[in-house]
Amino acid sequence: MKITPTRIYSLFFALFLSLGIYSCKDQKAENKDTETAEVQPEENAKPFFKLSLAQWSLNKPIFAGELDPMDFAEKASEMNFEGVEYVSSFYAEKIKDSDNPEESMQKVLDTLKAKSEEFNVENVLIMVDGEGELASPDKTEREEAVENHKKWVDAASFLGAHSIRVNLFGSEEPEEWKTSATQGLKALSEYAAEKNVNVLVENHGYLSSDAALLVEVIENVNMENCGTLPDFGNFCLKREGGERWEAKCIEEYPKYQGIEEMMPHAMAVSAKSYDFNEEGQETTLDYERILKLVKDAGYTGFVGVEYEGENLSPEEGIKATKELLIEVGSKLNSNNN
Repeated sequence: MKITPTRIYSLFFALFLSLGIYSCKDQKAENKDTETAEVQPEENAKPFFKLSLAQWSLNKPIFAGELDPMDFAEKASEMNFEGVEYVSSFYAEKIKDSDNPEESMQKVLDTLKAKSEEFNVENVLIMVDGEGELASPDKTEREEAVENHKKWVDAASFLGAHSIRVNLFGSEEPEEWKTSATQGLKALSEYAAEKNVNVLVENHGYLSSDAALLVEVIENVNMENCGTLPDFGNFCLKREGGERWEAKCIEEYPKYQGIEEMMPHAMAVSAKSYDFNEEGQETTLDYERILKLVKDAGYTGFVGVEYEGENLSPEEGIKATKELLIEVGSKLNSNNN
């Protein structure tokens, strides 16, 4: 075939068009990839809250003598937690049985504070149990409970913790309970205010798990340092045989409603967990629904991991709960809902 100048020109022109088309295709593909990347959630998104470890998650190894409660900060640090939430009963018996309880308490606090500083974890709060019924209708009994709690207010102040968590047990008659609970809680909150410590009530069974009634009490106390600590799972109102713990729950407050009602007064949050499926989702609680309620309330403080399951070891359960909180919390934060 004879190659003429005209044919050479035609071949070059065809080649030019071909290169241009592929170039445009490549550019479009690149633009499309860029657009797709822009709408994807931010890979480095973090939860909208901070993570703390509730000491109760480790109650089994502590009761078994496998973990010294004095080493709690070190354990939490090993598991990459930013904050710690102490349980008073892990220290109270040793303090009470000593020859000099005040001196023993100070030694415990000195050690806990030093450990928290050594392992760089924040002391968030102390969960106080076994110090009397703040909602008792008996004035003498109620006032004694207030006095018993004061040493833990002082302890929180020394440790730099922002709060103590209290139970609000007492009368089982709603109106009487509201009156007694308001009086006991207000008296303790007035003392705590002088120490710059908050007094938080957890939904922890019986009338304290009736969120609507509890919010009435908090609003009746009407103090800035008196609030709630919503727990994801403790909404049992009655148990078989009238038992306070362990027995089967026979009446429960609507948990999602309860969390939503408590959140406007929340100064801490407890992420209870019991069991997980193969996908890492909690099988009894809708974590995305709950954390959406927490986020919508504008809460950005600590969320404490409190695993209470039987099918995983404490460490495995803590890890599963933490990972789920990070996953869901990051998703909600990146979605900016």
